[in-house]
Amino acid sequence: MKKTGGKGTYMENLGFIRDKLDIKILILFILEKLPGPVEPLVLSDLTLLDGGFTWFDYTDCLAELVKTGHVTDADGKYEITEKGRRNVNTVASSLPYSVRAKAERLTAPVAAAMSRSSMIETASEAASNGGKTVSLRLSDGMGEIISMRLAVPDEAQAQRIESKFRDRAEEIYNRIIEIFLESEDESE
Repeated sequence: MKKTGGKGTYMENLGFIRDKLDIKILILFILEKLPGPVEPLVLSDLTLLDGGFTWFDYTDCLAELVKTGHVTDADGKYEITEKGRRNVNTVASSLPYSVRAKAERLTAPVAAAMSRSSMIETASEAASNGGKTVSLRLSDGMGEIISMRLAVPDEAQAQRIESKFRDRAEEIYNRIIEIFLESEDESE
C-alpha cells in the first residue's frame, strides 16, 4: 500500500514479520525444514514470503546467524547447525501461525526435490578407448539400489545420459526391474 508523506512516497509493510529476531527465527525455521544445504537464492525466495521486511533485512539477519554459529555457509550454501536447531525448536511457536503454515507449504516441495536429488549420483570420466564412462547411482535413503557404468563414445552422450538419469532415475530403475522379472512367455 502506497502512502504519501511530507517527503514523498513509501511502501507500508504489510507482513507479520518486522523485527530482526522474528526474521532470524523464520530463517532458522525454514532451514530446519530442509534436508541439507541450500542455495542462497532458494533460501531468500523462501524467506521473503511475508512482505513485512526487505531483502536487506534478510541478508543482515542471515549474516548474523552465520556469525553466531546458528547457520553455516559452506561452499556458498546455507545449512542450519545443531545450535540453530535447538534454538528454533524452542522459539518457532512465536512466529505467527499463518507465517509458519506458509513457510511449511513453500518449503515442502523444495525439501522433497532436495531429498530426491541427494539420492541420485551421476559422473563421467575419460575412458581408455577415448570415449567416456558414465557412472549412475540411485539410493533409496537407506542404501544404494542400483549402480551402473556405461561406456559411451563422447561427452555429448555422457551429458545426455546423466541428465536423463537425474530426471527419470526411478522410472529407469523400475523399467530395468520389469525387464529382469518379466516371464519367458512375455518376452516372446
